[in-house]
Amino acid sequence: MSLTEATLLKYLKKGDHVAFEALFNRYSTPLFKFSISYLKSREAAEDVVQEVFLKIWNNRKEIKTDTSFKSYLFTIALNSIRKHFNKLIKLHELKHDIIIDLAGSDPELDDRSDYQMLLDKMDELVSSMPKRRREIFIKKKIDRKSLKEISEELGISTKTVEYHITEAMKFLKKEFEKNQIEGLIFYQLFIR
Repeated sequence: MSLTEATLLKYLKKGDHVAFEALFNRYSTPLFKFSISYLKSREAAEDVVQEVFLKIWNNRKEIKTDTSFKSYLFTIALNSIRKHFNKLIKLHELKHDIIIDLAGSDPELDDRSDYQMLLDKMDELVSSMPKRRREIFIKKKIDRKSLKEISEELGISTKTVEYHITEAMKFLKKEFEKNQIEGLIFYQLFIR
């Protein structure tokens, strides 16, 4: 026998894992389809579903049983999708700034097809860093977090954060020089 949504929510509020699982089974597929229709990425859509249900579990005691649970779920999903797009916009703005600066210093840049290749190379280099170094580097250089924020967030000393950032910068500078990538791109991405 299938329990009603209201009954499942009452059990969920008491911390019942079976009720949580039943709600997950009922709504995870529709949430996934909703998310992927916007994000066009299976991985990103799965992350949204996970984030939604994590929020449901963490806030289970405050869930209202007299309002539409489905609407609540989809509102959380939509907010998560917005956050995802805002993060992408932030990353693309950084790349856009580089392109504008390069175009300003070289009028023929618009005719080159290789500037996207340079940006892709930068992404590839950052991706090739060891996981912890890459995580610290992104938090500092892309997310613009302070050394203290990063050290508190990751539970490490600020000296360790500084070490990883210094090593990441050395690695990138060496690779940029080896690949003869102009210093302006390096400056725009990582020093400015």
